[in-house]
Amino acid sequence: MNALLLSLLAGIMPASATPPLIAPVGAGTAVNRPIDQTHDLKVGRDENDRMTVAVRVSDSGPYRFLVDTGSERTIISRQLAGRLGLAAGRTTRMQSVAGASDVATVDILAIDVSSRRFGVSNAPALEEIHIGADGVLGVDSLASSQVLFDFKRGVMAIAPSRKRVFAQDPDTIVVEARRRHGRLMFTHASVDGATTVVVIDTGSQITIGNAALRRRLLGRRGLGEQTELETIAGEKIMVELATIRLLDLDGIQLREMKIAFADAPVFRQLDLDQRPAMLLGMNALRGFDRVSIDFATRRVRFVLPKSSAANGFQLASR
Repeated sequence: MNALLLSLLAGIMPASATPPLIAPVGAGTAVNRPIDQTHDLKVGRDENDRMTVAVRVSDSGPYRFLVDTGSERTIISRQLAGRLGLAAGRTTRMQSVAGASDVATVDILAIDVSSRRFGVSNAPALEEIHIGADGVLGVDSLASSQVLFDFKRGVMAIAPSRKRVFAQDPDTIVVEARRRHGRLMFTHASVDGATTVVVIDTGSQITIGNAALRRRLLGRRGLGEQTELETIAGEKIMVELATIRLLDLDGIQLREMKIAFADAPVFRQLDLDQRPAMLLGMNALRGFDRVSIDFATRRVRFVLPKSSAANGFQLASR
């Protein structure tokens, strides 16, 4: 049985996982916008191929923080909080893919990410060995910003919401999302013909589908391949691994994509346990040249690969 590390909301899949095929099908809007007031941050990698950025905490650092649009809260490792002497906050209830648990928190007076400075009250303090980094940037730190993941250049850019961050590119597709509990989700999507709600989650290296989606696609049939996943809080959950034939995301098609099915409590927190839903992980997002996520406008921009060989993906049109 393999143990794979989970983010707050989803699982981590090794980079060697087979990527899906991506195909635009005509929906979405192409935009031509210049780069304006963005701040590039070199993206690092940890042993699980997760994206980390350099962050200063209380005028010290830099430290490695994961970027997780699927996490409501910004998190810091208990060890780093102790070294910096951060004041204790109140105990809080934290929801992960495996369930809810009470965790200790600290107050962070200043976090510097590129040119932005902000504070976080009652930030959960978790064990560094489970996080795999010094901390996590959640949507509470990104709510007024847009984040650009440039996988081709290996950088992440942070800019104020509504600023123009894409250079002229005819291969850009814009998808509008809805927001729930700070997270962005797409409602015009389907998986192998089943209407599915898709939540974008950059903290996850593999896409996770809920029990309702599994029943719709597989019925009572077992998959046979099971894996134990561990959250950054140290909790564990069993999942079934499978490959879906086609995810149609409002005009973008992703084919032959790896997915982990789990009856995860987080879907109940999002009111998505009774209908097919998935957390879209980095195994899907890395197939694009760039992905821009604007939380305030609820728009996600995808730049399609320039060739069929880009990022190990193949591009086809219908």
